[in-house]
Amino acid sequence: MIDPRRLRTEPEVVKAALARRGVDPAEVDRAVAVEARERAAKARGDELRARVNALSKEVGQARRAGDSATAEALAAESRALGDEQKAVVAEAEAAAAELRDLLLDLPNLPAPDCPDGLGADDNVVVRVEGYDPGAYGPHQRVPHWEVGAELGILDLERGAKLSGSMFPMYRGGGARLVRALCQFALDLNRDAFEEVRPPTLVRTETMVSTGHLPKFADDAYHLERDGLWAIPTAEVPLTSMGRDEIMAEADLPLRLMAHSACYRREAGSAGRDTRGLLRVHEFDKVEILAYATPEQAAAAHLDLLRRAEAALQALGLPYRVLDLCAGDLGASSARTFDLEVYSPGCDMWLEVSSVSWFGDYQARRANVRYRRVVEGGTAVVHTVNGSALAVPRVWAALVETCRRPDGSVSLPAVLRPYFGGAEAISRSRAGA
Repeated sequence: MIDPRRLRTEPEVVKAALARRGVDPAEVDRAVAVEARERAAKARGDELRARVNALSKEVGQARRAGDSATAEALAAESRALGDEQKAVVAEAEAAAAELRDLLLDLPNLPAPDCPDGLGADDNVVVRVEGYDPGAYGPHQRVPHWEVGAELGILDLERGAKLSGSMFPMYRGGGARLVRALCQFALDLNRDAFEEVRPPTLVRTETMVSTGHLPKFADDAYHLERDGLWAIPTAEVPLTSMGRDEIMAEADLPLRLMAHSACYRREAGSAGRDTRGLLRVHEFDKVEILAYATPEQAAAAHLDLLRRAEAALQALGLPYRVLDLCAGDLGASSARTFDLEVYSPGCDMWLEVSSVSWFGDYQARRANVRYRRVVEGGTAVVHTVNGSALAVPRVWAALVETCRRPDGSVSLPAVLRPYFGGAEAISRSRAGA
């Protein structure tokens, strides 16, 4: 969440920054008013507490002096002030809870160098890598759901029979391709990132820490009986690993990666293209994340972007890098670069990774701090994260891009070791 002190010290800066995201300044004014009310109540409570303590001493002095009348009068005043203090404390607590709710709903401030704009059409294409629109043959212009059905490696009908639409089932070489892609991404980042296997069901406060709750509750799967949520990304448990902890500055940046199943309702996808693997409710993904000091964050952000690009380059997939405008940022992000691969069978650019810097927004919600060596005291860490590789759309683009005229799918060299050296997926090797 936004540092509440900025509401007091820089209200106009906060309003101007959030206006870039389309947030009504009145929402900020409301939070400013509640923050002022909380401070005033706390200050009054402190005054009353001090007066009650002073009166307690005066009552004792009067009784020791044998002045019962004065002692009783002071005691009565102390009780009255004590009752007022309790009411003021309750008022401060109520204001604090209201302020927290308001701050949980306010998005992060966009970074100053984040492009202006209110929607996806305003995103900036930074560069395009490896794309030649005239380089694709007719055999590559077949959508992945048709290729998958033809080779027997993607069974959408049986997936729907088991779980409903948008729950894909991979078979044979298709299932092995899912596993190979995830293991490849883990191996690619093993030089600097600690592998973690987190739980995929988490508590409410874990979802709140990343900003997925309360704002995006409709997009999440909730197990009400247990009070648990299915994670939409491993970013959620990784971000909360340090919740309510103080890290040593010497341990930063702390780099983590995780392969997990991810679950999303895609509640807002009505009317959008949901064919094949373009939008699914369950998928595998390898996430990379770093806790960093503010000074380390920019370099960590670019490192994650470089690593996500390296995976696409090694797979031989054309892609482009987008710098998201302020109005298209995720609620928790201050700056995001999206990677989109070109899918020749669908003739679409498909988002496969969002690499984001969150400033201290997430860590403030999760209360993740570090102890500063030079300045002393503690400060809130910064978090950065991105998808090292998200399976469904990479799988789709690879199957289409690497399809041969005979219908088989050539395997990029980096994936062949995970297939026992095989060079392609074909009907005859679908179960390999």
